[in-house]
Amino acid sequence: MNFKRLFSTVAIVLVVFVAQLFAQPGGKETKIMVRAIARDAKLIGKAVGGARITVREASSGKVLAQGEQQDGTGDTALIIEKPRVRGAKVYDTPGASGFLAVLNLERPTVVEVTAEGPLGSPQATERASKTLLLVPGEDVLGDGIILEIHGFIVKTLSPQMDAKLAVGSPFEVRATVNMACGCPTEPDGLWDSNKIRVVARVVREGNVEAEVPMKYAGVQNTYAGNVSVTSPGRIELQVLALEPVNANFGLTRQDLTIIP
Repeated sequence: MNFKRLFSTVAIVLVVFVAQLFAQPGGKETKIMVRAIARDAKLIGKAVGGARITVREASSGKVLAQGEQQDGTGDTALIIEKPRVRGAKVYDTPGASGFLAVLNLERPTVVEVTAEGPLGSPQATERASKTLLLVPGEDVLGDGIILEIHGFIVKTLSPQMDAKLAVGSPFEVRATVNMACGCPTEPDGLWDSNKIRVVARVVREGNVEAEVPMKYAGVQNTYAGNVSVTSPGRIELQVLALEPVNANFGLTRQDLTIIP
């Protein structure tokens, strides 16, 4: 027996096998579930405009898949209320938001996965991303890859942008504050308004002229405070929500004219 020839043949077979294993001709379908969640809250769903998910090849920036998650916010009990058991599904429940990326991978590939949301509130839209290695044919399903979006959705209810506000006459500022998933804030609720500080700020030419605390107004998500401006002109009215313990912050701005 020609052992040299046998050894050479075995070596060639092994090389071909490894090449087929890690570099599938034409690529191999690989499914990846990605879910964007709100910090300390639930999945970002269609009620707040959903979230945009992008999967890129990390080395080149090439987009491998892109889409939106536009379904429900998930099971409140599993996500928020019940203690978690290692390995148990938390987000993979019927109707829960997520984006299933179907990739065509030829070799093990490092990807960057990005989530942007909530898309329905541009002033609150944040971005989260992570990089990880994916292997052809090795699906990542179930709860999948989790990306966490920080912040609040803050919307000013009053005053309206065309309101006429007079110097020295206090006016009420009312605004709503929701978690990034749209989940409600209220005293002693699952998202406790007592732990969130909300303020109205008068900003003129980049300087904070006044800052007034806003209190829960007796209606879910709603906060109010009275503001007085001491001189006429253009101002920027800001409503700012703060929860440093969870790195959640939210801000809305509008320009107002104060008349003499």
